[in-house]
Amino acid sequence: MSMTSIVELPKYEAYKDSGYGWIGNVPSKWEVSKLGSCLSPISIKNHPDLPLLSITREKGVIERDIEDQDSNHNFIPDDLSGYKLLKEGQFGMNKMKAWQGSYGVSNHTGIVSPAYFVFDFVKPICPSFFNWAIRSNLYVSYFGSASDGVRVGQWDLSKSRMKFIPFLIPSEQDQKLIANFLDKKTTQIDEAIAIKEQQIALLKERKQIIIQKAVTQGLGSTNSSGTNLNSGSAAGPQGEGMDSSSNVPMKDSGVDWIGEMPTHWDLVKLRGLGNIVRGGSPRPAGHPMYFSDEGVHWITVGEVTKNENAFLEKTTGFLTKRGVEQSRYIESGTFLLTNSGATLGVPKISRISGCINDGVLAFLGVNESRISKNFLYYFFSSQTMRIRDEMNQGATQPNLNTNLVKNMKLPLPPVIEQEKIVEWLNKFTIDVRVCITIQNEQIKKLKEYKTTLINSAVTGKIKVTPEMAEMQEAVEA
Repeated sequence: MSMTSIVELPKYEAYKDSGYGWIGNVPSKWEVSKLGSCLSPISIKNHPDLPLLSITREKGVIERDIEDQDSNHNFIPDDLSGYKLLKEGQFGMNKMKAWQGSYGVSNHTGIVSPAYFVFDFVKPICPSFFNWAIRSNLYVSYFGSASDGVRVGQWDLSKSRMKFIPFLIPSEQDQKLIANFLDKKTTQIDEAIAIKEQQIALLKERKQIIIQKAVTQGLGSTNSSGTNLNSGSAAGPQGEGMDSSSNVPMKDSGVDWIGEMPTHWDLVKLRGLGNIVRGGSPRPAGHPMYFSDEGVHWITVGEVTKNENAFLEKTTGFLTKRGVEQSRYIESGTFLLTNSGATLGVPKISRISGCINDGVLAFLGVNESRISKNFLYYFFSSQTMRIRDEMNQGATQPNLNTNLVKNMKLPLPPVIEQEKIVEWLNKFTIDVRVCITIQNEQIKKLKEYKTTLINSAVTGKIKVTPEMAEMQEAVEA
């Protein structure tokens, strides 16, 4: 089934007005009911030995991994006797996050927070169909409008409002057909998305390998890896501007991660190429004496790491004159490097003047007769993960101080060769970006297609036939 064929799928013979604008017309034989007539709230407790369950936006009801502290921020009491029993096939809901879609039919038997809702079905409803319908984009959006609250993110859906939310009930046969169809078709779509995400990951990995080889061994070394990024819809540069010879004399650099490098290149420490300094941050953070909505650009780690672009063009924050006095001012054209936290080692060339915070290093007075800032950018962009790995060993908060950076060794070709490498890498990375953009656009279309398909099936805009439910057709973006 191609994505453009949804409109060509079978329709029901007759339709009627559902009475709800957000649902529209529905098959004439479908019952337009309300959740209060479909569900009965239950509250059974005193089962503390059963598995603890979570109700999530992404997956609905899942078993909770109590050992995974990163994904479980809520406190778990020693006494779980007050937790509610949620059986397989019952409907559970986090009423505080219903507007996000944190609800679903459970495939497990366990216990959930006493603050959650638990329901049994009181009408002949296929649990799988109900799950597809209630977790569709249509219902998630409507649950948001039906929830109350003053603070964003803490909206509450009451049972009294929930019971009046409409729900469509096809025949039991149609419910099973729709559920089976969506089970299979969405699995195919998810598999297609996973393949494209893997292709993006491979493109990024290949990009890093090529850049690493170019800045440590020269353009001739990139020939051995090839540069055709995608043999299908898009291709990378085919070697224009590259040194066609891979027989450049090489020597041992003496640095493990570099290996061999061309004999005519120098191995230098960064301290010999410019003055490396750290930024400064006014305290307390956010104080109006120092921070403003206008003034001098405030360049933070967040601004430097916001995207993968080589150049910093703007900031969202600014400093007052007093704030500038408490920070470090840099001119446009300064090379920057993040030096702390989980995002350390990210390079950027600033196209704006401004002040850098204490999580950013600046390279001042760079000797451009010896090194191109663009070459320096590609060097660090190829070393970001290696730097993080080294800094993360035994450190809870890794910190790349100025002395560490000053003592880093860099394989340095002549400036003319640096410029050739930069020119080739600019073309190469543009092609990588184009390939990734194409894949991301296809992923977006697949996700939109999946949403439309689910909405159309659970509201009767398409008629799922037995043949469709058994269909094993590949999905293409």
